[in-house]
Amino acid sequence: MSGSIRMPPGSRPDTLPAIPRPRTRPGWAQADPIDELAARLDDFTAAAVHPDEIAALLESDGLSDDQIRERYGVKNSFALAEELYERVERRHPEPDGPVHDPWRMGLLGCLLRGVVFALPGLGYVLGAPLLAGPRDDFGLPAGTVPMLAGALVGWTWNQGLAHRAYSWLGLGDRSAARRSLLFGAPLGALLGSLVAFAVAGPGHPAAPAFAAGQSCYLGAATVLLVMGRERALLVALLPMAAGAVVALAHSVPDAVRLTLLLGSLTVVAVLGLREVAPRKGRGAAHGTRSRSATSGPPLIGSLPHALFGLATGVLVLYTALGDSLTDDGTGLVALTLSMGPAEWLLYRFRSDSLAGLRSSSTPRAFRRTTLLTVVKCLAGYLAALLALGLAPAALWPQGPGISGVRLAGLLLLGVVLWTGLLLQSFGAVLGATTVCCVAALAQTLALVTHTGSPHWIGPIVQGTAAVALAALVCGLLGRATAHR
Repeated sequence: MSGSIRMPPGSRPDTLPAIPRPRTRPGWAQADPIDELAARLDDFTAAAVHPDEIAALLESDGLSDDQIRERYGVKNSFALAEELYERVERRHPEPDGPVHDPWRMGLLGCLLRGVVFALPGLGYVLGAPLLAGPRDDFGLPAGTVPMLAGALVGWTWNQGLAHRAYSWLGLGDRSAARRSLLFGAPLGALLGSLVAFAVAGPGHPAAPAFAAGQSCYLGAATVLLVMGRERALLVALLPMAAGAVVALAHSVPDAVRLTLLLGSLTVVAVLGLREVAPRKGRGAAHGTRSRSATSGPPLIGSLPHALFGLATGVLVLYTALGDSLTDDGTGLVALTLSMGPAEWLLYRFRSDSLAGLRSSSTPRAFRRTTLLTVVKCLAGYLAALLALGLAPAALWPQGPGISGVRLAGLLLLGVVLWTGLLLQSFGAVLGATTVCCVAALAQTLALVTHTGSPHWIGPIVQGTAAVALAALVCGLLGRATAHR
Protein backbone atom coordinates (compact mmCIF):
# COMPACT_ATOMS: atom_id res chain seq x y z
CA MET A 1 0.00 0.00 0.00
CA SER A 2 2.24 2.80 1.17
CA GLY A 3 5.30 0.69 0.41
CA SER A 4 6.68 0.61 3.98
CA ILE A 5 6.57 -2.02 6.72
CA ARG A 6 5.12 -0.62 9.93
CA MET A 7 6.14 -1.95 13.33
CA PRO A 8 3.98 -1.47 16.44
CA PRO A 9 4.95 1.52 18.59
CA GLY A 10 7.92 0.73 20.82
CA SER A 11 8.98 -2.38 18.88
CA ARG A 12 12.45 -2.87 17.46
CA PRO A 13 13.67 -5.69 15.23
CA ASP A 14 16.08 -6.87 17.92
CA THR A 15 13.36 -7.08 20.60
CA LEU A 16 10.77 -9.06 18.62
CA PRO A 17 9.64 -12.40 20.08
CA ALA A 18 11.68 -15.37 18.95
CA ILE A 19 10.10 -17.76 16.45
CA PRO A 20 9.72 -21.10 18.24
CA ARG A 21 10.34 -24.58 16.86
CA PRO A 22 7.17 -26.65 17.41
CA ARG A 23 7.55 -29.15 20.26
CA THR A 24 5.79 -32.47 20.76
CA ARG A 25 5.32 -34.44 23.95
CA PRO A 26 5.26 -38.24 23.99
CA GLY A 27 1.77 -39.62 24.38
CA TRP A 28 0.04 -36.36 23.56
CA ALA A 29 -1.57 -35.25 20.28
CA GLN A 30 0.59 -32.77 18.41
CA ALA A 31 -0.82 -29.20 18.47
CA ASP A 32 -1.09 -27.21 15.27
CA PRO A 33 2.32 -25.46 15.00
CA ILE A 34 0.77 -22.47 13.22
CA ASP A 35 -1.67 -21.98 16.12
CA GLU A 36 1.24 -22.08 18.55
CA LEU A 37 3.13 -19.53 16.47
CA ALA A 38 0.01 -17.33 16.25
CA ALA A 39 -0.34 -17.39 20.04
CA ARG A 40 3.30 -16.38 20.58
CA LEU A 41 3.14 -13.58 17.97
CA ASP A 42 -0.36 -12.50 18.89
CA ASP A 43 0.40 -8.87 19.76
CA PHE A 44 2.49 -8.23 16.67
CA THR A 45 0.14 -10.09 14.31
CA ALA A 46 -2.95 -8.35 15.69
CA ALA A 47 -1.37 -4.94 15.04
CA ALA A 48 -0.23 -5.76 11.49
CA VAL A 49 -1.99 -3.74 8.82
CA HIS A 50 -0.87 -6.12 6.07
CA PRO A 51 0.45 -9.74 5.96
CA ASP A 52 3.70 -8.43 4.48
CA GLU A 53 4.54 -6.95 7.89
CA ILE A 54 4.31 -10.43 9.41
CA ALA A 55 6.41 -11.86 6.56
CA ALA A 56 9.07 -9.22 7.30
CA LEU A 57 9.18 -10.38 10.93
CA LEU A 58 9.50 -14.03 9.93
CA GLU A 59 12.31 -13.28 7.51
CA SER A 60 14.13 -11.05 9.99
CA ASP A 61 14.23 -14.00 12.40
CA GLY A 62 16.15 -16.00 9.80
CA LEU A 63 13.45 -18.47 8.81
CA SER A 64 14.11 -19.84 5.34
CA ASP A 65 11.40 -21.14 3.03
CA ASP A 66 12.75 -24.70 3.52
CA GLN A 67 12.43 -24.37 7.30
CA ILE A 68 8.92 -22.97 6.97
CA ARG A 69 7.86 -25.87 4.74
CA GLU A 70 9.34 -28.40 7.19
CA ARG A 71 7.94 -26.87 10.39
CA TYR A 72 4.61 -25.41 9.31
CA GLY A 73 3.65 -27.13 6.06
CA VAL A 74 3.27 -24.01 3.89
CA LYS A 75 5.41 -23.02 0.92
CA ASN A 76 7.09 -19.78 2.09
CA SER A 77 7.10 -16.87 4.52
CA PHE A 78 4.35 -15.01 2.66
CA ALA A 79 2.00 -18.01 2.79
CA LEU A 80 2.72 -18.44 6.52
CA ALA A 81 2.15 -14.71 7.08
CA GLU A 82 -1.23 -14.94 5.36
CA GLU A 83 -2.19 -17.88 7.57
CA LEU A 84 -1.25 -15.95 10.71
CA TYR A 85 -3.08 -12.86 9.45
CA GLU A 86 -6.23 -14.95 8.90
CA ARG A 87 -6.15 -16.58 12.35
CA VAL A 88 -5.57 -13.51 14.52
CA GLU A 89 -8.12 -10.71 14.84
CA ARG A 90 -6.91 -7.18 14.23
CA ARG A 91 -6.15 -4.94 17.22
CA HIS A 92 -4.55 -1.80 15.83
CA PRO A 93 -2.78 0.60 18.20
CA GLU A 94 -3.91 4.18 17.96
CA PRO A 95 -1.44 6.30 15.95
CA ASP A 96 0.35 9.16 17.66
CA GLY A 97 -0.71 11.61 14.90
CA PRO A 98 -2.70 11.77 11.69
CA VAL A 99 -2.40 8.62 9.57
CA HIS A 100 -0.52 9.14 6.31
CA ASP A 101 -2.72 8.49 3.27
CA PRO A 102 -0.68 8.26 0.03
CA TRP A 103 -3.87 7.96 -2.06
CA ARG A 104 -5.53 11.22 -1.10
CA MET A 105 -6.11 13.24 -4.27
CA GLY A 106 -7.90 16.53 -4.84
CA LEU A 107 -11.07 16.42 -6.91
CA LEU A 108 -10.25 19.64 -8.76
CA GLY A 109 -7.07 18.25 -10.28
CA CYS A 110 -8.85 15.14 -11.55
CA LEU A 111 -11.70 17.21 -13.02
CA LEU A 112 -9.09 19.32 -14.78
CA ARG A 113 -7.70 16.19 -16.43
CA GLY A 114 -11.20 15.25 -17.56
CA VAL A 115 -11.60 18.64 -19.22
CA VAL A 116 -8.18 18.28 -20.86
CA PHE A 117 -9.25 14.88 -22.21
CA ALA A 118 -12.45 16.36 -23.66
CA LEU A 119 -11.16 19.62 -25.19
CA PRO A 120 -9.52 17.98 -28.24
CA GLY A 121 -13.00 16.89 -29.33
CA LEU A 122 -13.68 20.52 -30.22
CA GLY A 123 -11.02 20.17 -32.87
CA TYR A 124 -13.46 18.03 -34.85
CA VAL A 125 -15.96 20.90 -34.68
CA LEU A 126 -13.42 23.19 -36.32
CA GLY A 127 -12.32 20.57 -38.81
CA ALA A 128 -15.76 19.33 -39.89
CA PRO A 129 -16.19 21.77 -42.83
CA LEU A 130 -12.68 20.93 -44.03
CA LEU A 131 -13.62 17.25 -44.13
CA ALA A 132 -17.07 17.67 -45.67
CA GLY A 133 -17.98 15.20 -48.39
CA PRO A 134 -20.38 12.40 -49.36
CA ARG A 135 -21.14 9.64 -46.88
CA ASP A 136 -19.56 6.22 -47.24
CA ASP A 137 -21.10 2.74 -47.10
CA PHE A 138 -21.38 2.94 -43.29
CA GLY A 139 -23.33 6.18 -43.40
CA LEU A 140 -20.37 8.17 -42.08
CA PRO A 141 -18.99 11.36 -43.65
CA ALA A 142 -16.22 10.60 -46.12
CA GLY A 143 -12.85 10.31 -44.44
CA THR A 144 -14.12 9.25 -41.01
CA VAL A 145 -12.68 5.74 -41.29
CA PRO A 146 -9.06 6.97 -41.62
CA MET A 147 -9.53 9.15 -38.55
CA LEU A 148 -11.02 6.27 -36.55
CA ALA A 149 -8.20 3.96 -37.64
CA GLY A 150 -5.57 6.52 -36.68
CA ALA A 151 -7.25 7.15 -33.34
CA LEU A 152 -7.33 3.42 -32.47
CA VAL A 153 -3.64 3.07 -33.34
CA GLY A 154 -2.88 6.12 -31.19
CA TRP A 155 -4.88 4.86 -28.20
CA THR A 156 -3.20 1.47 -28.41
CA TRP A 157 0.35 2.71 -28.82
CA ASN A 158 0.17 5.55 -26.31
CA GLN A 159 -1.45 3.39 -23.62
CA GLY A 160 1.53 1.04 -23.80
CA LEU A 161 3.97 3.95 -24.03
CA ALA A 162 2.47 5.66 -20.99
CA HIS A 163 2.75 2.44 -18.98
CA ARG A 164 6.42 2.09 -19.86
CA ALA A 165 7.16 5.70 -18.96
CA TYR A 166 5.27 5.36 -15.67
CA SER A 167 7.26 2.17 -14.95
CA TRP A 168 10.50 4.12 -15.28
CA LEU A 169 9.09 6.88 -13.08
CA GLY A 170 8.17 4.24 -10.50
CA LEU A 171 11.82 3.16 -10.49
CA GLY A 172 12.86 6.75 -9.83
CA ASP A 173 14.52 7.24 -13.23
CA ARG A 174 12.95 10.31 -14.85
CA SER A 175 15.68 10.44 -17.48
CA ALA A 176 14.77 6.99 -18.76
CA ALA A 177 11.08 7.93 -18.72
CA ARG A 178 11.86 10.99 -20.84
CA ARG A 179 13.93 8.93 -23.26
CA SER A 180 11.15 6.40 -23.74
CA LEU A 181 8.70 9.22 -24.46
CA LEU A 182 11.15 11.05 -26.73
CA PHE A 183 11.51 8.03 -29.02
CA GLY A 184 8.12 6.40 -28.48
CA ALA A 185 5.78 9.35 -29.08
CA PRO A 186 7.07 10.27 -32.58
CA LEU A 187 7.12 6.59 -33.56
CA GLY A 188 3.48 6.23 -32.51
CA ALA A 189 2.52 9.37 -34.42
CA LEU A 190 4.21 8.02 -37.54
CA LEU A 191 2.50 4.65 -37.20
CA GLY A 192 -0.94 6.22 -36.76
CA SER A 193 -0.41 8.47 -39.76
CA LEU A 194 0.68 5.59 -41.98
CA VAL A 195 -2.36 3.52 -41.01
CA ALA A 196 -4.68 6.46 -41.72
CA PHE A 197 -3.17 7.00 -45.19
CA ALA A 198 -3.30 3.24 -45.87
CA VAL A 199 -7.05 2.94 -45.24
CA ALA A 200 -7.99 6.27 -46.87
CA GLY A 201 -9.73 6.12 -50.20
CA PRO A 202 -8.48 8.06 -53.22
CA GLY A 203 -9.62 11.58 -53.92
CA HIS A 204 -10.00 12.80 -50.31
CA PRO A 205 -6.53 13.73 -48.94
CA ALA A 206 -7.85 16.03 -46.20
CA ALA A 207 -9.02 13.14 -44.00
CA PRO A 208 -5.69 11.27 -43.70
CA ALA A 209 -3.92 14.63 -43.26
CA PHE A 210 -6.27 15.46 -40.38
CA ALA A 211 -5.68 11.96 -38.96
CA ALA A 212 -1.92 12.54 -39.13
CA GLY A 213 -2.33 15.73 -37.10
CA GLN A 214 -4.53 13.79 -34.67
CA SER A 215 -1.77 11.17 -34.26
CA CYS A 216 0.83 13.86 -33.59
CA TYR A 217 -1.41 15.44 -30.98
CA LEU A 218 -2.01 12.11 -29.20
CA GLY A 219 1.73 11.49 -28.93
CA ALA A 220 2.56 14.99 -27.66
CA ALA A 221 -0.38 15.01 -25.23
CA THR A 222 0.73 11.65 -23.83
CA VAL A 223 4.13 13.15 -23.07
CA LEU A 224 2.62 16.12 -21.23
CA LEU A 225 0.10 14.05 -19.27
CA VAL A 226 2.65 11.47 -18.14
CA MET A 227 5.05 14.20 -17.03
CA GLY A 228 2.30 15.99 -15.09
CA ARG A 229 1.93 19.02 -17.37
CA GLU A 230 -1.87 19.07 -17.59
CA ARG A 231 -2.07 22.82 -17.05
CA ALA A 232 0.32 23.55 -19.92
CA LEU A 233 -1.74 21.29 -22.19
CA LEU A 234 -4.94 23.05 -21.13
CA VAL A 235 -3.49 26.49 -21.94
CA ALA A 236 -2.30 25.26 -25.35
CA LEU A 237 -5.79 24.00 -26.23
CA LEU A 238 -7.77 27.04 -25.06
CA PRO A 239 -7.47 29.13 -28.29
CA MET A 240 -8.64 26.20 -30.40
CA ALA A 241 -11.49 25.47 -27.98
CA ALA A 242 -12.59 29.12 -27.98
CA GLY A 243 -12.59 29.15 -31.79
CA ALA A 244 -14.70 25.98 -31.86
CA VAL A 245 -17.27 27.51 -29.51
CA VAL A 246 -17.52 30.57 -31.76
CA ALA A 247 -17.84 28.31 -34.81
CA LEU A 248 -20.90 26.64 -33.27
CA ALA A 249 -22.80 29.94 -33.42
CA HIS A 250 -21.21 31.86 -36.28
CA SER A 251 -19.61 31.20 -39.61
CA VAL A 252 -15.80 31.01 -39.40
CA PRO A 253 -13.59 31.13 -42.53
CA ASP A 254 -11.75 27.93 -43.39
CA ALA A 255 -8.41 29.72 -43.16
CA VAL A 256 -9.12 30.67 -39.53
CA ARG A 257 -10.20 27.12 -38.71
CA LEU A 258 -7.02 25.71 -40.18
CA THR A 259 -4.87 28.29 -38.39
CA LEU A 260 -6.40 27.49 -35.01
CA LEU A 261 -6.00 23.74 -35.52
CA LEU A 262 -2.39 23.93 -36.69
CA GLY A 263 -1.54 26.55 -34.08
CA SER A 264 -2.73 24.46 -31.15
CA LEU A 265 -1.09 21.34 -32.58
CA THR A 266 2.22 23.17 -32.98
CA VAL A 267 2.16 24.55 -29.44
CA VAL A 268 1.33 21.14 -27.94
CA ALA A 269 4.07 19.45 -29.99
CA VAL A 270 6.66 22.06 -28.97
CA LEU A 271 5.70 21.76 -25.29
CA GLY A 272 5.96 17.98 -25.49
CA LEU A 273 9.35 18.09 -27.19
CA ARG A 274 10.62 20.67 -24.71
CA GLU A 275 9.54 18.43 -21.83
CA VAL A 276 11.54 15.38 -22.97
CA ALA A 277 14.39 16.88 -25.00
CA PRO A 278 17.77 16.17 -23.36
CA ARG A 279 19.32 19.19 -21.68
CA LYS A 280 22.70 19.42 -19.99
CA GLY A 281 22.50 18.97 -16.23
CA ARG A 282 18.80 18.07 -16.24
CA GLY A 283 19.19 14.74 -14.40
CA ALA A 284 21.19 16.28 -11.56
CA ALA A 285 18.78 19.18 -11.24
CA HIS A 286 15.83 16.87 -10.82
CA GLY A 287 17.51 14.42 -8.51
CA THR A 288 17.27 11.45 -10.90
CA ARG A 289 19.64 8.56 -10.92
CA SER A 290 20.94 6.66 -13.94
CA ARG A 291 20.08 3.02 -14.35
CA SER A 292 22.17 2.36 -17.45
CA ALA A 293 23.74 -0.64 -15.76
CA THR A 294 20.42 -2.01 -14.62
CA SER A 295 17.81 -3.64 -16.83
CA GLY A 296 14.64 -1.59 -16.95
CA PRO A 297 11.04 -2.73 -17.06
CA PRO A 298 10.52 -5.36 -19.80
CA LEU A 299 8.85 -4.20 -22.98
CA ILE A 300 6.48 -7.17 -22.94
CA GLY A 301 5.03 -5.86 -19.68
CA SER A 302 3.48 -2.92 -21.53
CA LEU A 303 1.75 -5.10 -24.13
CA PRO A 304 -1.35 -5.91 -22.01
CA HIS A 305 -1.80 -2.20 -21.34
CA ALA A 306 -1.60 -1.46 -25.07
CA LEU A 307 -4.20 -4.15 -25.81
CA PHE A 308 -6.39 -2.76 -23.04
CA GLY A 309 -6.23 0.62 -24.80
CA LEU A 310 -7.19 -0.99 -28.12
CA ALA A 311 -10.09 -3.00 -26.70
CA THR A 312 -11.58 -0.16 -24.67
CA GLY A 313 -11.10 2.18 -27.65
CA VAL A 314 -13.15 -0.16 -29.83
CA LEU A 315 -15.89 -0.44 -27.20
CA VAL A 316 -15.98 3.34 -26.71
CA LEU A 317 -16.31 3.97 -30.45
CA TYR A 318 -19.13 1.46 -30.82
CA THR A 319 -21.02 2.95 -27.90
CA ALA A 320 -20.39 6.55 -28.87
CA LEU A 321 -21.19 6.16 -32.54
CA GLY A 322 -23.79 3.40 -32.31
CA ASP A 323 -23.83 -0.08 -33.74
CA SER A 324 -24.83 1.38 -37.09
CA LEU A 325 -22.12 4.06 -36.76
CA THR A 326 -24.57 6.87 -37.41
CA ASP A 327 -24.91 8.74 -34.12
CA ASP A 328 -23.78 12.24 -33.19
CA GLY A 329 -21.09 11.28 -30.65
CA THR A 330 -22.89 12.60 -27.54
CA GLY A 331 -21.87 9.48 -25.64
CA LEU A 332 -18.21 10.02 -26.50
CA VAL A 333 -18.25 13.49 -24.95
CA ALA A 334 -19.90 12.16 -21.78
CA LEU A 335 -17.41 9.30 -21.49
CA THR A 336 -14.44 11.60 -22.02
CA LEU A 337 -15.56 14.15 -19.44
CA SER A 338 -16.37 11.35 -16.98
CA MET A 339 -12.71 10.26 -16.90
CA GLY A 340 -12.02 13.08 -14.41
CA PRO A 341 -14.50 11.81 -11.77
CA ALA A 342 -13.45 8.23 -12.61
CA GLU A 343 -9.82 8.95 -11.76
CA TRP A 344 -10.73 10.68 -8.50
CA LEU A 345 -12.95 7.76 -7.46
CA LEU A 346 -10.14 5.30 -8.19
CA TYR A 347 -7.97 7.23 -5.74
CA ARG A 348 -10.88 7.38 -3.31
CA PHE A 349 -11.23 3.60 -3.45
CA ARG A 350 -7.54 3.11 -2.68
CA SER A 351 -7.78 5.55 0.21
CA ASP A 352 -10.92 3.96 1.67
CA SER A 353 -9.56 0.43 1.28
CA LEU A 354 -6.43 1.47 3.17
CA ALA A 355 -8.66 2.78 5.97
CA GLY A 356 -10.58 -0.50 5.83
CA LEU A 357 -7.38 -2.44 6.42
CA ARG A 358 -6.82 -0.46 9.60
CA SER A 359 -10.35 -0.71 10.92
CA SER A 360 -11.34 -4.29 10.01
CA SER A 361 -10.64 -6.91 12.66
CA THR A 362 -11.23 -10.01 10.48
CA PRO A 363 -10.72 -10.92 6.80
CA ARG A 364 -14.48 -11.29 6.41
CA ALA A 365 -15.06 -7.79 7.74
CA PHE A 366 -12.44 -6.43 5.33
CA ARG A 367 -14.10 -8.17 2.37
CA ARG A 368 -17.43 -6.70 3.38
CA THR A 369 -15.91 -3.22 3.75
CA THR A 370 -14.15 -3.50 0.39
CA LEU A 371 -17.32 -4.61 -1.40
CA LEU A 372 -19.24 -1.69 0.07
CA THR A 373 -16.49 0.71 -1.02
CA VAL A 374 -16.55 -0.66 -4.58
CA VAL A 375 -20.34 -0.24 -4.74
CA LYS A 376 -20.19 3.34 -3.44
CA CYS A 377 -17.39 4.44 -5.79
CA LEU A 378 -18.91 2.74 -8.83
CA ALA A 379 -22.33 4.24 -8.06
CA GLY A 380 -20.73 7.68 -7.79
CA TYR A 381 -19.06 7.28 -11.16
CA LEU A 382 -22.25 6.06 -12.85
CA ALA A 383 -24.16 8.99 -11.38
CA ALA A 384 -21.61 11.41 -12.89
CA LEU A 385 -21.73 9.59 -16.24
CA LEU A 386 -25.54 9.61 -16.24
CA ALA A 387 -25.63 13.35 -15.57
CA LEU A 388 -23.14 13.99 -18.37
CA GLY A 389 -25.08 11.76 -20.76
CA LEU A 390 -28.38 13.55 -20.07
CA ALA A 391 -26.93 17.07 -19.97
CA PRO A 392 -27.07 17.75 -23.75
CA ALA A 393 -30.79 16.90 -23.90
CA ALA A 394 -31.47 19.12 -20.88
CA LEU A 395 -29.47 22.05 -22.25
CA TRP A 396 -30.65 21.71 -25.86
CA PRO A 397 -34.18 20.28 -25.88
CA GLN A 398 -34.29 20.52 -29.69
CA GLY A 399 -31.26 18.25 -30.03
CA PRO A 400 -31.32 14.54 -30.89
CA GLY A 401 -31.00 13.39 -27.25
CA ILE A 402 -30.10 9.83 -26.30
CA SER A 403 -32.38 6.77 -26.35
CA GLY A 404 -32.95 4.47 -23.40
CA VAL A 405 -31.05 1.58 -25.02
CA ARG A 406 -28.11 3.82 -25.87
CA LEU A 407 -28.10 5.25 -22.34
CA ALA A 408 -28.08 1.72 -20.90
CA GLY A 409 -25.15 0.83 -23.15
CA LEU A 410 -23.32 3.98 -22.05
CA LEU A 411 -23.73 3.13 -18.36
CA LEU A 412 -22.71 -0.51 -18.89
CA LEU A 413 -19.61 0.65 -20.72
CA GLY A 414 -18.95 2.94 -17.77
CA VAL A 415 -18.94 -0.12 -15.50
CA VAL A 416 -16.52 -1.87 -17.88
CA LEU A 417 -14.15 1.10 -18.02
CA TRP A 418 -14.12 1.86 -14.30
CA THR A 419 -13.74 -1.73 -13.11
CA GLY A 420 -11.11 -2.36 -15.79
CA LEU A 421 -9.11 0.68 -14.69
CA LEU A 422 -9.51 -0.38 -11.06
CA LEU A 423 -8.09 -3.84 -11.79
CA GLN A 424 -5.32 -2.25 -13.83
CA SER A 425 -4.36 -0.02 -10.89
CA PHE A 426 -3.89 -3.15 -8.75
CA GLY A 427 -1.70 -4.84 -11.37
CA ALA A 428 -4.44 -7.23 -12.56
CA VAL A 429 -4.22 -5.96 -16.12
CA LEU A 430 -4.27 -9.41 -17.77
CA GLY A 431 -7.76 -10.24 -16.53
CA ALA A 432 -9.14 -6.80 -17.44
CA THR A 433 -7.50 -6.89 -20.87
CA THR A 434 -8.79 -10.38 -21.64
CA VAL A 435 -12.39 -9.49 -20.80
CA CYS A 436 -12.28 -6.23 -22.78
CA CYS A 437 -10.62 -7.85 -25.82
CA VAL A 438 -13.23 -10.63 -25.91
CA ALA A 439 -16.03 -8.03 -25.63
CA ALA A 440 -14.55 -5.87 -28.41
CA LEU A 441 -14.10 -8.90 -30.67
CA ALA A 442 -17.66 -10.10 -29.98
CA GLN A 443 -19.16 -6.73 -30.80
CA THR A 444 -17.06 -6.44 -33.95
CA LEU A 445 -18.16 -9.88 -35.15
CA ALA A 446 -21.79 -8.99 -34.40
CA LEU A 447 -21.47 -5.82 -36.46
CA VAL A 448 -19.76 -7.58 -39.37
CA THR A 449 -22.03 -10.63 -39.53
CA HIS A 450 -25.38 -8.86 -38.97
CA THR A 451 -26.41 -6.26 -41.51
CA GLY A 452 -28.35 -3.60 -39.66
CA SER A 453 -27.14 -4.96 -36.33
CA PRO A 454 -29.75 -4.46 -33.56
CA HIS A 455 -29.02 -1.76 -31.00
CA TRP A 456 -29.37 -4.22 -28.12
CA ILE A 457 -26.28 -6.24 -29.12
CA GLY A 458 -23.96 -3.60 -27.67
CA PRO A 459 -25.63 -3.49 -24.23
CA ILE A 460 -25.65 -7.31 -24.08
CA VAL A 461 -21.93 -7.55 -24.86
CA GLN A 462 -21.05 -4.72 -22.48
CA GLY A 463 -23.32 -6.08 -19.77
CA THR A 464 -21.60 -9.47 -19.95
CA ALA A 465 -18.19 -7.83 -19.77
CA ALA A 466 -19.34 -5.66 -16.85
CA VAL A 467 -20.48 -8.73 -14.89
CA ALA A 468 -17.19 -10.54 -15.59
CA LEU A 469 -15.06 -7.58 -14.50
CA ALA A 470 -17.18 -6.99 -11.38
CA ALA A 471 -16.65 -10.63 -10.43
CA LEU A 472 -12.89 -10.23 -10.89
CA VAL A 473 -12.94 -7.10 -8.72
CA CYS A 474 -14.84 -8.82 -5.90
CA GLY A 475 -12.67 -11.95 -6.10
CA LEU A 476 -9.35 -10.12 -6.10
CA LEU A 477 -9.78 -6.98 -4.06
CA GLY A 478 -11.59 -8.66 -1.17
CA ARG A 479 -8.21 -10.15 -0.17
CA ALA A 480 -5.95 -8.00 1.96
CA THR A 481 -2.85 -9.28 0.16
CA ALA A 482 -4.04 -7.63 -3.07
CA HIS A 483 -3.66 -4.17 -1.48
CA ARG A 484 0.13 -3.95 -1.63
